[in-house]
Amino acid sequence: MSSKASEFDLVISGVGGQGTILASDIIGRSAVLEGKGVRAAETHGMAQRGGSVVNHVRIGCELGSMIPLKGADCLLALEPVEALRYIEFLADDGVIIMNTESVYPVTVTTGKAPYPSVDSIVEKLKETHRVIAFNATEMAAEAGSRQAMNVVLVGAVSNFLPVKTETLLERVKEMVPPKTIDTNVKAFETGRSMVE
Repeated sequence: MSSKASEFDLVISGVGGQGTILASDIIGRSAVLEGKGVRAAETHGMAQRGGSVVNHVRIGCELGSMIPLKGADCLLALEPVEALRYIEFLADDGVIIMNTESVYPVTVTTGKAPYPSVDSIVEKLKETHRVIAFNATEMAAEAGSRQAMNVVLVGAVSNFLPVKTETLLERVKEMVPPKTIDTNVKAFETGRSMVE
């Protein structure tokens, strides 16, 4: 983790349609409201459903918006293979928080490519890093909506962020559709409890 507790570099990876951008917006806006400088960058190939999406969120950083290789304090992966895809951004002492529910790309569903088992992905990542892996999609469904999976993971990463939990929860309430607020608050709290 970075030397100053007020600085935090986070890489959020997922596939299009999973809410990667909303997750980074909740975290970024929360930090700004607490007076912290935030630099963020979205880099994605195909942002439509199924394409890889990655966001860099730098809290308290005066440098560029892109996190250097081996520079991130945390990799928040909304999909297992996306954790593998962006692992090179994570510092040696960084932590991986990942959803274990797979989203199969067309190449897998059409039989053109294999998809590694989630257990093998977790084991591979555990060889080098601390890994907190759980099925955030199922937990979101239990909270009321599978779509709240990204908020479950924001709840989990909230344990590491230099941002108050209340600030994050206020942003969640402000940024999700009004009729889904209770579900999303429950999703956030469920995710948060996975790390404590």
